[in-house]
Amino acid sequence: VIGQPTKSKRPKEPGENKIKPVNKKVKPKMKERESADSSLKSQSILTQVMDKGRFQKLAATLSLAAGQSIELRCKGSNVTWNYPSYLDTFKDSRLSIKQLDRYGQLILANSTAADTGEYSCWLQLCNGNKCRKDETKTGSTYIFFTDKEELFVPTPSYFEIVYLNPDKPAVIPCRVTTPSAKVTLYREFPAEEIKTDGTDIIYDVKKGFVYQHPTSDDKGIVYCKAESQGAPQISIKYHLLYVEVPKGPPSATITASSSRAEVSDRLRVVCTVLGEPDVDVSFRWRYPGQESERPVIIQNFWRLIKRGTGHTTRISKSVLHVKDFEARDAGNYICIAQNRQGETTVATEVELN
Repeated sequence: VIGQPTKSKRPKEPGENKIKPVNKKVKPKMKERESADSSLKSQSILTQVMDKGRFQKLAATLSLAAGQSIELRCKGSNVTWNYPSYLDTFKDSRLSIKQLDRYGQLILANSTAADTGEYSCWLQLCNGNKCRKDETKTGSTYIFFTDKEELFVPTPSYFEIVYLNPDKPAVIPCRVTTPSAKVTLYREFPAEEIKTDGTDIIYDVKKGFVYQHPTSDDKGIVYCKAESQGAPQISIKYHLLYVEVPKGPPSATITASSSRAEVSDRLRVVCTVLGEPDVDVSFRWRYPGQESERPVIIQNFWRLIKRGTGHTTRISKSVLHVKDFEARDAGNYICIAQNRQGETTVATEVELN
């Protein structure tokens, strides 16, 4: 079923039929004209190419049967597209994107249930090498590729981790391919249905179940069930881990295997960060023999650990190894740990014995 076109005004293209009003309209006052101009900001530039060269303005959602092909167009000479990320991840040959003189074109052939998701486009305004999004010329629609055999949008894995942060909503992404499907949420142990009250837990057909205010009581393994004119289907399982780590630059510490080393000793310096499970940490080192290109070995790794009741933390480490200690290796070992919130520098001194 194709959604009804949105009734938004737009300038006519050359050659398009123009419907002349029967009655002459009074010239709008300045305020009315301003409000008309502001309404153009929400104008969509996205259309679907139909049979026999017809074009369909797209509503917020669109439902198509899996297996169909679809062609979308966006008006403009410099169009950027957004679509389900896995199509890029797997370099799917079914997807074709071209930029023509007056519009951008996206064609998806032989669609599958996994293609369900948001498809959007916008114009880029460029000045030299710098480009920015034109907020007044965008288009977006969420397409359901319905499949009776695949009520849930397929995922690459059979098990996913969802982090529950106390200061932001958490999403269990069991999205469906059929918008009318009835979806319920269950806990694996103890086995029970989790009631969605529409306040603390809501179901968004484009996202999944949303926990508005996650708590440590919500942790555990859950799954979803969907029903639509047939036998119910079960989603993959989701492991909900509760997180409670303050946001900010990395909380880093540094230790050396010894503060004093003999010539030919092995030295090991460890930089450790405790942080949020889903936040990556990168490390940089400065050490005494760096300028003379002293060969060292640096190893980085991380793992999840449980701290206290139901709290999960990510421990990230960078280890610097000096195989045969020399006089030039004496001095300060400096570790710079960085995440998206900032960076932290820690240091320790190693002396020659």
